[in-house]
Amino acid sequence: MTIDTFGARTLMIILVGILIGLGLIVAMCTVLTRRSGEKEQPVLNAPSCATCDGSPATRCEQECMMEAATKEIEYYDDEELDAFRGREAHEYSDEEAEAFREVLYTMRQDDVAGWNRSLVLRGIHLPNQVKDEVVMMMGG
Repeated sequence: MTIDTFGARTLMIILVGILIGLGLIVAMCTVLTRRSGEKEQPVLNAPSCATCDGSPATRCEQECMMEAATKEIEYYDDEELDAFRGREAHEYSDEEAEAFREVLYTMRQDDVAGWNRSLVLRGIHLPNQVKDEVVMMMGG
């Protein structure tokens, strides 16, 4: 054995000892924090209807429509739009489309998707003149 080999072996033993010591410290800290009575709550990242982005990969729009169909229809201070029930999207005049815009631009952006679902469930088709604005406000 030469001095270089002896020094390298000693250095290796010291490094392994340090790693084992650090591992023991981490293990003790983990055990102590778990004993303090705090239970870890799992983080749920499941998409909700409020966070639905409409992308085909998530398919949450269909699930939210099914969920919304079982709930009571939510109105967004737009009861006057019920008069347009059953009318096709291309049948609206510009003045009638303006009634939809008035409702659209008085609501928060995060309410637009829910308002659109509400209209669908009520049998009200968005006028073609307003569809692009609704999609833009929904973030699509």
